Amino acid sequence: MENPESDKPRMATWKKVALGMAVLAVPCLMAVGGITFYLISRRYPVQDQALTNEARVNVLRLCGDVQSYRDEHGIFSEAGPVPREVPRGGRAVAFEPDEPLKKMGFDPGERVRYQYQVVVEETPLGEAEVTCFARGDLDGDGQVSVFSVTLDANGMTSPVKVEREEE
Repeated sequence: MENPESDKPRMATWKKVALGMAVLAVPCLMAVGGITFYLISRRYPVQDQALTNEARVNVLRLCGDVQSYRDEHGIFSEAGPVPREVPRGGRAVAFEPDEPLKKMGFDPGERVRYQYQVVVEETPLGEAEVTCFARGDLDGDGQVSVFSVTLDANGMTSPVKVEREEE
């Protein structure tokens, strides 16, 4: 008697091995991809980048408002720090501007995650130089990140300088 299975074409051994490897490779690649994504997202959290953008945008806006106020009134004005305490842990707190910030028209929104301040100093040449600051502590560890922009007497602004951005 003949074996009825012998008439069917049989898959070569190497094809079985290749198929088995492909079936195992997909979950392995997904696991490696997931682990890689997890590690990258811990190092470069998207939320923290969005929150630090608040500081970058607002510190530039603040210096722009300082320059507009000077163009209109002829003087640089100090302001802040507002809020009084640096917000901690990435919590948004109410923004209640002091009088100089109101006069400048600085409005970052109802709630902020950074403290804003304008400092006016005299350069060695006797000209006024303004530094606009945004300070925050997103991770709540007590170390403060500082974003600053300098505005010179000619109305030129520096690029945003950042110290301890991840804080």
